[in-house]
Amino acid sequence: MEESATLSRLATYKDVGALLIKYVPKLSSESTKVEQELAGGRKVEVSDDAEELANDLESLGPTFVKIGQLLSTRSDLLPAGWLKPLQRLQDDLEPVPFSEIREEVETQLGAKIDRLFDRFDEQPIACASLGQVHRARLRSDGPEVVVKVQRPGVREQVTTELEALQKAADFATRHSKVARRYDIDRMASQFRKAILDELDYCSEATNLTRLARNLRDIPEIEVPAPVRDYCSSTVLTMEFVEGFKVTDLSGVVKTELDGELLAEQMFRAYLQQVLVDGFFHADPHPGNVLLTPRHKLALIDLGMVGHISDRLREHLLRLLSAVSEGRSDEAAKAAIEMGQPRPGFNREEFSAAMGELIEARQSTRVADLQVGQLVMKVTEIAGKHRLRIPEGLFMIGKVLLNLDLIGKELAPDFDPDACLRRQLSDLARQRLNDEFSLGNIIHHFSDIRELVTEMPGRINRTLDKISNDRLSIDVNAIDEAKLLRGFHRVANRITVGVILAAVIIGASLMMRIESDFTLFGYPGIAMIFFLIAAIGGLIIVGRIVFEKEES
Repeated sequence: MEESATLSRLATYKDVGALLIKYVPKLSSESTKVEQELAGGRKVEVSDDAEELANDLESLGPTFVKIGQLLSTRSDLLPAGWLKPLQRLQDDLEPVPFSEIREEVETQLGAKIDRLFDRFDEQPIACASLGQVHRARLRSDGPEVVVKVQRPGVREQVTTELEALQKAADFATRHSKVARRYDIDRMASQFRKAILDELDYCSEATNLTRLARNLRDIPEIEVPAPVRDYCSSTVLTMEFVEGFKVTDLSGVVKTELDGELLAEQMFRAYLQQVLVDGFFHADPHPGNVLLTPRHKLALIDLGMVGHISDRLREHLLRLLSAVSEGRSDEAAKAAIEMGQPRPGFNREEFSAAMGELIEARQSTRVADLQVGQLVMKVTEIAGKHRLRIPEGLFMIGKVLLNLDLIGKELAPDFDPDACLRRQLSDLARQRLNDEFSLGNIIHHFSDIRELVTEMPGRINRTLDKISNDRLSIDVNAIDEAKLLRGFHRVANRITVGVILAAVIIGASLMMRIESDFTLFGYPGIAMIFFLIAAIGGLIIVGRIVFEKEES
């Protein structure tokens, strides 16, 4: 068994290398087309190489399919001709035989399918990289549901593939300056954690409940509720949401929609998730966002979620606010404060690069504005200028890239900047209200109570020390011992220098005195002192140049 797993890992390592060798040169040659398309240039046709890449990723396994799904939304990296073939990997994969699905459901839920459901469709309605979805109806004329079943054996396969990808990223980081600049190993580690979390369907059920609660005040957004008694680590049952992918809407349907409202509310929902709640749906590709018959948007597939610290939320709010209003200096300051400068970081150069990015954005047509592309560009500039950004920012950029695609489908003239300005002020007020929530007030009240009750004792102890001349203040602003050593070294060198200067002057005066003892034709005593001064001077110069600073 161990030998088989080892061979599987070796095969996966080989696949990773072959994939890079085969496609990286082709993608590099296509890079200029990306700039043309982003600038409104000619769109390229679907590439045969992209079709082949999609097929190769599908054949290599679920982890590689996930990578293809991520690439399918990266319009800032790939030309349009490469995106469309990869988009079919979002939910158009080969299904698992129903016999295996039946066995998995019955094993996990502990009963026959016929006893659990009145109806369970054998044909899946969607096939993803890690599982597939079947429509069903609960017993006793229960509600319509969908059952998401994990592909049998996928956990072991994904673990092997993720190990290979992590090792490839670690190898690239050790041997490539570009990989180190963009923290490829950290990206791979984050991707690994997200995929492993996505394999736990119990966690996804909890995510569905939490997201629905957080977005309850946005009526245009729906989240299906899980059926807890029919869930396990590999089987997830939730209410059925009828709808169509936003990318599959016909022209007639679009004319009946208030696309601007839906795009704005979708944007609002994700800004609230990221900037207020700190918990967000991290995989909103078009296959996971449905338009319902009631013209609402339903978010499905919450296996991949993100969490953001309160500190990062604060800095990100400032960054997006500054960017939307064209304040480049404040945007650069917010980015620096959220990141971690590494050796070689130059604040002025980074600020200048951010200024160029925001200036270029201000001159971009409304139809071409993309918030996700902007955030990804910020991460790119940060990596180039040796500023390590938080891991969560890369995932946020990917989420916003997906939102850009969805927003353009719903409302081609949707203005993300105007939406940002409208929503950020509301979100800032909401964050302020949260700071004054009952829980925070109680927490701060407890701190104040502790301060008030302990203050008399602290004052009494301080006054007692003052009256007994026992009050002392320690200041650690500088290293006094090291400073004194430096002063002593300088004083000693000055003293030796003065002595050597005196020796040289004395020897010069002695050159006028006649003497029977000579060196090189000059008075011997004077020449001896000259040599002593020369040797001493050379020693001082040598110590200054070569002596290492004491730690």
